[in-house]
Amino acid sequence: MQGLLTVIKPGPLSTLQDAGRVGVRHLGISQGGPADLQAWGWANWLLGNNWGSPTLEITLGGLTLVAEQRCHLALCGADMQPQVNGQPLTNNQAFTLAAGDELQLGMAKCGVRAYLAVAGGFIAKPVLGSVACVMRDQLGGHLGDGSKLAVGDTLAFASSAFSSSHVADFIPRRQLPVGALPHYEQAATLMMIPGAQFRFFDDLSLIQAFNQPWRVDPRSDRMGIRLQGPMLHCNIGSLISEGLTLGAVQVPPSGQPIILLNDRQTIGGYPRLGTLTPLACARLAQCQPGQKVRLGTCTASQAQAQYREFRATLKGSHAL
Repeated sequence: MQGLLTVIKPGPLSTLQDAGRVGVRHLGISQGGPADLQAWGWANWLLGNNWGSPTLEITLGGLTLVAEQRCHLALCGADMQPQVNGQPLTNNQAFTLAAGDELQLGMAKCGVRAYLAVAGGFIAKPVLGSVACVMRDQLGGHLGDGSKLAVGDTLAFASSAFSSSHVADFIPRRQLPVGALPHYEQAATLMMIPGAQFRFFDDLSLIQAFNQPWRVDPRSDRMGIRLQGPMLHCNIGSLISEGLTLGAVQVPPSGQPIILLNDRQTIGGYPRLGTLTPLACARLAQCQPGQKVRLGTCTASQAQAQYREFRATLKGSHAL
């Protein structure tokens, strides 16, 4: 038996995302997955879901869903002024919808992306080992073809999400640790691991890159986020295309960096200043157009330690 949530309003871009599609980049296929790994992870944690459980990623807001059966949900990430049946709902917490209840999200007031998890995770047929929706590749998502949500679509979840007394017992008690609550309105410092072409950027470019603020360009999406600021110059004329990782900071001839995210292309030939850490990518994914960010540097071992600490925090955090 499955439960259903019916889409009344889909918003500009709402897609199903699990941890992403791994081991397929040699086929030219993007990884997908949550743009904000932290908010996605905490939404699942609030419900006791396993790492990788599919959630709904809502970009900019405007989503309205109706519960066809009782279900336990959690909402984390951007503040979209959520309401249940017209009554305000606190963000970054777990809650329950009864059959017929309506969840409404307004447009993002702070941040860009919110994550809606259901106890046990949403159900969809995996494509190449993942349900992550990548619209460009026409893979994954709730229909398996890379579609974003549309009016009248339904999202399935396991019957245990509304029948398990165990789930009902712990949901009211689990809250995000104080240190995990986001502050998307604040200027972000994005930590970057310098890359192989770092030393080929001229001295002035490197000084400006790390000592002046950048602004998020409105021309940004799940493939990449453009930054507006000082023009960077690399002394390499051309490069053979090479594999691109999450967070790669490419610098095209315009001199304005493009930071590649989950739905990026798999190879590219622009010089790279470096690579943002996974948690820096998550923070960047919540920056609205025009918002200021700064770049900083770290080592690969520091980035790994930061990521391990985040994963350990998810495992070690307990209900308050």
